Amino acid sequence: MTENERRLIEAIAEMREEEALELAKAMLARGEDPLRVLELCREAMDIVGKRFERQEYFLPELVLAGEMLETIGAIAKPLIQERSGGEAKKLGRVLIGTVHGDLHDIGKNIVTFMLDINGYEVRDIGIDVPVAKFVEEVRGFQPQVVGLSGFLTLAFDSMKETVQALEAAGLREGRRIMIGGGQVDEAVRTYTGADAFGGNAVAAVSLCRQWIAA
Repeated sequence: MTENERRLIEAIAEMREEEALELAKAMLARGEDPLRVLELCREAMDIVGKRFERQEYFLPELVLAGEMLETIGAIAKPLIQERSGGEAKKLGRVLIGTVHGDLHDIGKNIVTFMLDINGYEVRDIGIDVPVAKFVEEVRGFQPQVVGLSGFLTLAFDSMKETVQALEAAGLREGRRIMIGGGQVDEAVRTYTGADAFGGNAVAAVSLCRQWIAA
């Protein structure tokens, strides 16, 4: 990792907005890989999320971190599309949301962004989404993949309830469910009944490629 990369992670994690944006803009202007810049942002957001979990950061810090990501993402997205030859045709539909009881959206936003630039039609239904809302949106949007996001451990029960509700509504067959968040692992996947978990946005894109191509 270069010195500038370390500085960018630290600036975002320490809420030094002006410095973070200047560093990111300078890296992109020099022609550095925009996907790498976004990966650095994700690493910084992991730090922010852990500090929030330890109550070192609160909602204002989460909002500011999300705003930094949004600003950097808006600059990086056209560069990524330029490298990939422009807007890709939509490969499939993905519905994503943060489950009931959890207000984290940084990881979800990164996954949404990455799926979008990789050619998927993504509907992001926000944070603290009730089980009934997931059922309603899946019925209307008819996605091939449903993504359930949650950072807090209390989100695991909400994920399980959502999966069960989709099954009860007859909406599980023919689609896959992935879960993601800071503490999600194979044990959590088994508990919730989801098809797979993604450790990061790249993994989420990879899962969609496997499932929708199949």
